[in-house]
Amino acid sequence: MAKLSFIAGFGAGYVLGAKAGRERYEQIRRAYNHAKDDPRLQSAAGLAQARADAAVSSVKTRLGSETGTSR
Repeated sequence: MAKLSFIAGFGAGYVLGAKAGRERYEQIRRAYNHAKDDPRLQSAAGLAQARADAAVSSVKTRLGSETGTSR
């Protein structure tokens, strides 16, 4: 009888947990979709990309000039 109660409790917990997990997943997905379409976020992402590109270019230039010199 204890085993049956345990299995029933486990099953109910699993079903309820899975439902709560799915609802939270959907909530996070909606928030992500809303945020990625936000023009402010797009602007910030573009600015960050431009800065990253400039930093990479600077490092490449610095490394290129250092490889040409002998120590």
